[in-house]
Amino acid sequence: MSQATDLFFYALVALAVIVDPAGTAVMFIGLTPQDTAAERASQARRACLVAFAVLALFGLGGDLLMSRLGISLAAMKVAGGILLFLTAADMVTAKGVLRSTSAEREAAIRTADIAVFPLAIPYIAGPGAMTTMVVLHARAAGNVLAVGAVELALALVMGATLLALLLARGLARLLGETGASVIGRVLGVLLAGLAAQMVLDGIRQGWLH
Repeated sequence: MSQATDLFFYALVALAVIVDPAGTAVMFIGLTPQDTAAERASQARRACLVAFAVLALFGLGGDLLMSRLGISLAAMKVAGGILLFLTAADMVTAKGVLRSTSAEREAAIRTADIAVFPLAIPYIAGPGAMTTMVVLHARAAGNVLAVGAVELALALVMGATLLALLLARGLARLLGETGASVIGRVLGVLLAGLAAQMVLDGIRQGWLH
């Protein structure tokens, strides 16, 4: 039970920082300037459902995929750490390293439905989140309770993201541009620390083996 509890809280923090519900909500406003409240709610629900399915399936099947490709967990940790660090740099500097390009964002604004792209992928279920799910399931080591803890943490983060999207307009007015920027940068610093730890763990594991 202790392993499942510890993994649950670790997964909850890691996924919450990576997905960044508040930052995603602020971005969501920019993607849906002409949409009605009903349209935004529908897109938010479908985006979170798609993102949950993608991340859950990637976590459950990622280990098999890695073995088929001959990728070790140590290598995945190093790669994942680097991806997470790029995501963190994106959040801290707002340079958009791993987010969609400005052209893609403009295309999304012109498109009636942005639920799957770019909202679900890559904003919510980005490369960093996918890699993290693989690593979290590897840490669960097949323990049913631990695997369930990871999926529960993912569900809670997706629930928080959905709530943030549904309340996006009010959240934007409450935080303001400065408040949203500060939150994103603080979360980015925390994510950078998690990324560095993941890389160190991967190097240590690869060196020992």
